[in-house]
Amino acid sequence: MAKTGKVIITCAVTGSIHTPTMSEHLPLTPNEVAEGAIGAAEAGAAILHLHARDPKDGRPTPDPAVFMEFLPRIKQATNAVVNITTGGGHGMTVEERLAAPLRARPEMASFNMGSMNFGLFPLLDRYKEFKYEWEREHLENSRDFIFRNTFKDMERILKDLGEGCGTRFEFECYDVGHLYNLAHLLDRGLVKPPMFVQTIFGILGGIGADHDNLLFMKRTADRLFGDDFYWSILAAGRHQMPFCTMGAIMGGNVRVGMEDSLYIAKGKLTESNADQVAKIRRILEDLSMEIATPDEAREMLALKGGDDVGF
Repeated sequence: MAKTGKVIITCAVTGSIHTPTMSEHLPLTPNEVAEGAIGAAEAGAAILHLHARDPKDGRPTPDPAVFMEFLPRIKQATNAVVNITTGGGHGMTVEERLAAPLRARPEMASFNMGSMNFGLFPLLDRYKEFKYEWEREHLENSRDFIFRNTFKDMERILKDLGEGCGTRFEFECYDVGHLYNLAHLLDRGLVKPPMFVQTIFGILGGIGADHDNLLFMKRTADRLFGDDFYWSILAAGRHQMPFCTMGAIMGGNVRVGMEDSLYIAKGKLTESNADQVAKIRRILEDLSMEIATPDEAREMLALKGGDDVGF
């Protein structure tokens, strides 16, 4: 069974899925990302998962210089664990995706557990016009896109970022096979417990947001990993809060944030990442659960500490 205790709240502040047209509240500039992250930490997030955007038009960027515009500010203003993406955005090479984390040497980084279709194109039907032309192209290109994460790519990230920088990982599992990929890396000794296993539901190309699937992913992870892992849950869009609540009741940790959903309630856009963190925290505390502080999360996940990073 997965390790349990206080609940770690992760907040994914901006991501690379949603585009500027979809919400005026989506953090785009380095200042907005910093403010969104700091607000989320103040609301109770122990871990901040971060992507960067081009400040000119909001498109995802792998540029380390943009990351370095907000990382030091977040570190100075909060004690939260900074978790940098290695997934980047659609169309980025593995070299581009690794550029920022290798420079920043964070305590944590995301780690995608398999190649997959990653379909965003259904979102095209919701919007007649876009603020920027890149948005339409970004969504349409996902119709003919494979999110690449080969075993060679994984081995490289574990060596260069894991061994080389002391970074530990949020293992992102979008389907059942991804759990088995992680078990393979664990069997080879390339991954060391305790693992932070993030099961992801509702992405087109991954496992669907059905409650039976939540149970199945948890049972599979328990069987494969025993007590060598902490379990966390995220779900896309309208499934975010219900799945996080159900998963937490089952002993899991949770991830919210505007990377995963732009809404705070049915038909109502969230005005900030902090609002989503505050909502899931309120739900969990009403259910008599305790929320982990950043330092408690560090201890649970065996992280190296915020003083040993490159920003």
